[in-house]
Parts: sequence; C-alpha cells; structure tokens
Amino acid sequence: MTADTATPRRAVRRRTVSPADLFRLGVFGLRTRPGRVVLSALGIAIGIAAMIAVVGISSSSKAALDRVLDALGTNVLTITQAQGFGETPPLPETAVASATRQTVVEQAAGVGTVPQGRVYRNPLVPAAQTNGLGVVAGWGDVPEVLGGSVVSGRWLDTAPDALPQVVLGAAAAEALGIEDTGDDARVWIGGQWVQVVGVLAPLQLAEDLDHQAFVPEQLARTLGFDGHPTAVYTRVDPEHVAAARDLLAGAIAPDRPQDVGVTRPSDALAAKNATDDSFTGLLVGIGGVALLVGGIGVANTMVITVLERRAEVGVRRALGARRRSIRDQFLVESLLLSFLGGVAGVVIGVGVTVAFALAQGWPVTIPVWAVGGGLGATILIGGVSGLYPAARAARIPPTSALAAV
Repeated sequence: MTADTATPRRAVRRRTVSPADLFRLGVFGLRTRPGRVVLSALGIAIGIAAMIAVVGISSSSKAALDRVLDALGTNVLTITQAQGFGETPPLPETAVASATRQTVVEQAAGVGTVPQGRVYRNPLVPAAQTNGLGVVAGWGDVPEVLGGSVVSGRWLDTAPDALPQVVLGAAAAEALGIEDTGDDARVWIGGQWVQVVGVLAPLQLAEDLDHQAFVPEQLARTLGFDGHPTAVYTRVDPEHVAAARDLLAGAIAPDRPQDVGVTRPSDALAAKNATDDSFTGLLVGIGGVALLVGGIGVANTMVITVLERRAEVGVRRALGARRRSIRDQFLVESLLLSFLGGVAGVVIGVGVTVAFALAQGWPVTIPVWAVGGGLGATILIGGVSGLYPAARAARIPPTSALAAV
C-alpha cells in the first residue's frame, strides 16, 4: 500500500515545473515576439521614467534650496512697518540701534528709502528715465547680515567724515553698465558725482534691494531722507528665532509693538518650494496614468499571446501539464515583460534627472524610495495585468487547443 501511494506522488512531483524552468519558459516566450515585447515594455518605461524624473528633479530642486538656505541662514528676521488697514507710523530712527542691543541679535543692519533719490549714469540722462532704480540709506553691513557678498570693491564707510560714496545692487549695476569699481566708476545722484565703491552680488533674501543704490545716512539726508529706516535686517540666535519675533517688535517700538511687522525671508523661499510641490504631485499623477496605460498594454499583449499559443498550451496539457503550471508560465512572462519596462524606465528617469540637475547646477538627489517604488509598481502592475491572461490560458481544454495544431 505504501509503494502504491508513493508512485503517484513521485509522478506529481515530476509534473511540477520548477521556478528555473518557469523563468526559462518566460524568457523564451518573450524572445519569440521581440517587437511586441518592446512596444509593450515601452508603455511601462514611459510611466516609470516620468515618475522618477519628476520626483528626482523635485528632490534635486529642494536640495538646491536647502543648500542656499544653509548658506544664507534661516535665522534672518526682517522688521518693517506692519501691513494692515490704515496708515501705520514709520519705524523709529533708533530701530537699528534698538535691535542691536538685544541679546538674541547677533547682527543688525537697516535701509531707509530716499523718496526723491534718483541715480543716473550721467547728468545727460533725462530725469524720467530712472530704470526703476532707487536710492536707500544704509546702516550697518547689509550684505553680510543678508548672507550676500560684495563682488567688487567694498561696503559703505559710515564714518561721519566719509566722502560721498555709493554701493550698487546687482540689478542696479547692470542697468547702469558698471561691472566693477574704479576711478571712473561714478554715478550722478542729487546733482553731484558720487564714487561707486562697491557692487553687490544678488541678495536672495531681499531681492528688492538688487535695484537700489546704497548711500551713507549723511548723504541720504542731503537728498531729503527723513531718517526713518524702512527695513531692519537682523541675524538672531538660531535657537531663539521664534522668541525673537515677539521680542524685537516690543524692543523697537515699546509703545506700539502692533505697528511693527517681523517676518523671516527664508519662509518666502520655502513657500515657493511648497508651491512647486503641488505641481510635482500633479506630474506624478500624470506619470501614474501613463503607468496604468502601460499595464493595460501588457495585459493586451498577454491576451493576444495566449490566443496565438493555444496549440502550444494544448500539447502541454495533453502531455500532462497541470493548469497551475500553464497559469504560472504566462504570469511569469507578464512579470518579466513589466520588469523589463520598469528597468528601462528607471534608467531613463535617472538619466533625465541627472542631466537636468547638472544643467541647473543643482545637486543630484534621487530618493531611493522612488527607484524601489517604481520597480515595485512595475512588478505589481505586471502581476495584475497577467492574472486574467494567465487564468484564461489555464482554462483552455486540451482537445480544443489540439484542434488548432
């Protein structure tokens, strides 16, 4: 009895297809139809490439922003008049000095708009052609506090006996055609020639200052400046940024702290990046739709493959192949087809991300989860897309299949 029962079991084991055999059968099935395989895998590749490229480019952009913020610092606070309904009084003339005296403040500087200040390349330029440039008075080292730099020359000399001088913002220098400082680098301000002693690099935390010409307070007062700063920039202790916001308003205007606004410029950059995230989500969704379309293409290819190979299925079934073996064979083909498309998509997506990031001067950052998730998605789609064709192949009766031989 033991021998009788052992024989059928061994026979069953012999009819079971090993994983290695299934893999070879799957590869053979794909090799027999290379053109169709390439077109079907292309749909998967486009979807995965789109998703990885979008995520990679977005991550690289964030990395570039983080690098900028690390260099500029997120502990810079800007103090201005509070924005609201009605007219608020200007900041006190002592605003910069008051901010400097606070223990949480590491550095402070300020600017004050000179309403009637105009800067021209020479006195022959018509007064109306200002090119959108203005004049501001400067207190302290504005570029240093804002994480900027002087690309040519130096910053203002604020000594009481200093000669008239001006430092140009990046856009102002470009508009006036002045690239560096020198004896002939002069501009016409308030009916007199003023020596250009410095040219600034773009200030990313205060882009409005790029169009300004900075002059000492003494010169600004001769142009009609009232002495009230319009903005005070402070670099505070990174551990007390939140507390400094409330402290500075009361320190600058103790009798009316509600009229003083304190903001953090880096928040604007972060908000801009958050806006980009919404577009990233949209593009990832589009990539997902492309991936779904690719999955439908895989399913269509496998259905046609089953119909074309009815004779093969019939022969195998007549020779004793089990339905499970037939189903697994076609399911493996579907998985291999999707996996090939996924690998191609990852390569394309990574290549696009690297090329775009390097062109923009960004660090290349591709999240591992994006690559792993992309390949995982292809395997899942391959399995789902191949279930129906595989089940259909397993249900083919041997007799009807052999009739097509």
